[in-house]
Amino acid sequence: MDSDEQYERGLAALQQAANGAAQRLLDALADVSPELSYRSVAWSYGDLYVRPQLARRDRELLTLGILTGLGAADAQLEVHVNGALNAGLTPSEIVEALLQSVVYCGVPRAVNATLVAKKVFAERNLLPVRPTTAG
Repeated sequence: MDSDEQYERGLAALQQAANGAAQRLLDALADVSPELSYRSVAWSYGDLYVRPQLARRDRELLTLGILTGLGAADAQLEVHVNGALNAGLTPSEIVEALLQSVVYCGVPRAVNATLVAKKVFAERNLLPVRPTTAG
């Protein structure tokens, strides 16, 4: 597959996952590093994100934990909270995953990630979050 096909496949996956949040991130890179934007879409989404070994829902849940642990990844967390919702995770499940991250990532990173999630939930009219049990 050539890199244009890889990019197109990645762009379709990214748009399906995160809608406008992804486009805002790509637009922010466009005038400073269009190559970084292109490569992140082609490689991250065109190659890795679409692999069939993990369901999209599981990939998003895993990504939320990783980005929370990294810290200082608010733009990426916004994309992936949207992606998690679009993949079928509920706000309650996302909040619970971020709560779980306290143990391994620390309180400040869990709080920061939860505030990013709150922003996305507010934009999507999903507040207040109501606790649910795993089913």
